Order: sequence, then structure tokens, then C-alpha cells
Amino acid sequence: MKDKQESRIKRAHIMLMKHQQTALYSGVMLMGNTEVVDGSFSAYTDGVNKKYCRQFLEGIKEDSKLRGLVLHENLHVALKQMPRGRDMWKEDAKLANVAADLVVNDIIVNITGCVDKTTERIVELPDGGLHDAKYSNWSMHEIYNDLKKQNPQRQQPKPQGGEPQDSKGQDDDKINVNGKQYDLSDPRLDEHDMAGTEELSADEIKELDGKIDRALREGGILAGRVGGNIPRSISDLLQPQIDWREELAEFVLSATKGSDEFTWRKMNKRQMANDIYMPSVENETVGEIIVAIDTSGSIGSAEITEFATELVAICNACTPEQVRVLWWDTKVHGEQMFTEKDYGNLAGLLKPLGGGGTHVSSVSEYIVKNGIRAECVLVFTDGYVEGNVKWEITSPTLWMITQNRSFTPPVGKSVMFNRD
Repeated sequence: MKDKQESRIKRAHIMLMKHQQTALYSGVMLMGNTEVVDGSFSAYTDGVNKKYCRQFLEGIKEDSKLRGLVLHENLHVALKQMPRGRDMWKEDAKLANVAADLVVNDIIVNITGCVDKTTERIVELPDGGLHDAKYSNWSMHEIYNDLKKQNPQRQQPKPQGGEPQDSKGQDDDKINVNGKQYDLSDPRLDEHDMAGTEELSADEIKELDGKIDRALREGGILAGRVGGNIPRSISDLLQPQIDWREELAEFVLSATKGSDEFTWRKMNKRQMANDIYMPSVENETVGEIIVAIDTSGSIGSAEITEFATELVAICNACTPEQVRVLWWDTKVHGEQMFTEKDYGNLAGLLKPLGGGGTHVSSVSEYIVKNGIRAECVLVFTDGYVEGNVKWEITSPTLWMITQNRSFTPPVGKSVMFNRD
């Protein structure tokens, strides 16, 4: 027999699945196991299953806040924050917790519908829920990177044979968020269990992604029938995903494809054995590739390394004469030149320069000023650049965008860079 809190959770699910503004998440709510257990926590999810603390639920008197808690846990699942944010959880789990909560709580705050014809909100944030209007429509990665800038003390290196400096004492539980300080030891904050997703293989994560996508599409059908809207953060997940690796390879190989020419200076040796004299094929040399990397601060070494590793494979396929890497933020701070002998260790040879604001037009100015001719240009950026980008380069350009999905480049093609 269900106890009172189990019954409340069940009723919350029913209400959320029926309401036009939350029906979208009905399929996700049916995923995994939902339990009410005894303990000293609030609630948590491992990316599929959800658990609620009975004692904590007893302290929530308003049903709207209880529904907010239920939706909060299910939004963590819907946004795939545990499997897709594993790099953040591994680097700083507490900072990742805050970033994840700020994303889902922004969605909850912007749900303004009421229950049936009453004035009771369908969802409200439970007491203590983290929210800041600054981060409206930001992604988890964007918020995480911004929080790292605001909390530099958390990035202190580990001392020899010891724990990170910021993990000593209670200061590890203090975090600055847009000028306000929060105590992460507050028991009202929910938890996120990474043990399950850390053990998942790439194939298992892909399978989980598929299950969540199907659940969201099923919920989307129901939401459409009852007149609900789909938030951008969810609709982005349901868009067909373009593999940036394939797009990058196709672009570079197409842009650097040499023209095949026949020459009588060298005979086709394969045909000479049959007393047939034919010209051989001579390929034009592939010229230079320019790679312009944004060092304004939001692109980390992990992203640059993954991008460079993929670029190595492409360079080995088309063998350009040289690769010129430009490091820029408000201006081009310097360049590195690489030839075929360097391609195998390209990622290890990169030495970023800069780290200030963002002005991508400086890349175009630098290339034009120095008369650099290139087969193609690859721009690696977060996409948060000046409004009126001046791009006077005639070479084919591919923009690799890590964050700002709304950025439209002035010329060339663009593709979203999404880390696995």
C-alpha cells in the first residue's frame, strides 16, 4: 500500500502529464524507476531513475512546489545532463551540479500555467532552488564555463600527493553565482548520481540518447494535441544531429581537392607492360589551410584537443603544404606553422595565446594585411562575437561553433561542435 508521499508523487506525475505546458515530459517521467525512500537528502537522479526522500517531501506543503521538484528531476533526464556533461562532472562535480540546476530551474520558472481553472501554479521552484535570470536560455556548458570564471579559486592545482586546495574545509561548499554566494551543503539542493553513467560505454550512451529522444517525441505528440509549446533547449535536442567530424572532413577535402592533370613527361607504367603508351596522372599540390582558434576563454583545452585530433586525420588524407594556426580574441596574438612532419603530433604542439574579449573580424584583417593565401579557413569559436562581422576573405570558410546556436556567419558554412 502506497504511503501519503508516494501518492503525492503519483498525483504530481498525473497532473504534469495532463497539463499542456508539461505534457512534453510525460514520456521521460515514465522512464526508469521512481521511488520514495527514507534518507537525509532531497531528491536525485542518475540520468534515468529518480528517487525522492520521504522526510524531505513531508516538508513541502505546496503541491505546486512538489510538482516543481518532480519536473526538476525529470528535466535533468530530458536534457541528458548526466551522460552529456560527464567531462564537467569529472572536472568539478559541485560546479556541474549548479550549472545543471540553473538550466532546469530556468525552464520551471518560465512555466506560468495554472491547474485547470484555478490560480494555483502547475509548477513552482521548491524552497532553496537555484535560479538566476542571467542564465535564461543558457546551456549547461555555457553556465559551467561562466561559473569557472567567477570562481577561480576552484581551479587551483592539486598539491603533490594531496587533495585539491579548494577541497579543504568548508569553502569547497561556497560558490559565487552572478554576485551572490550559495552554500552547496544546503540539504534542500538535489543531488546527481554519476556512478551509473560513468560506467556506460559509448554504445550504451547512444542507446540511452535514443530512448530519451523517443520519450520526448512521444511527449511532444501529446503536448501538441493539448496545445503546449516546446522550449528551445528541448527542441534543439530533437533536431537531427549533424556529425561535425563528417562535416569538417567533407569541407576540407572538398576545398583542397587538387586538379588532376595528364602529363606525357611520365608514362603510365601499368599500361606500358601491355605495350600501351598512356600519360600518367599528376596531382596539383594542396596549399595551405588556416585554422583560427578563439581563445576568449570559453573554449577549453579538451575541445581544442578533440578538434585538433580530428584535423590530424584530415591533414593525413589531403596532405596540405602547411597548416597555419592563428590564435585570436580581440586581435590575432600570434601564429604557429606546421608541415607534414608535424601533423602526427599537432594537438601536442599547439600553444594557445590570448584570452580576452572577442573580435573575429581581426582574423580577416590579419589574413588580408599579410597577404596570406589559403585553400580554406577553419574558424573555431564559441560564436559569441561582435554583431557586425567583417569577413573579406575569399577562401572557403567553415565555422565550428561550440556554443551560440543562433550565430549566423557572414559567409561560408557553419556546424555545431558537440563533444561526446
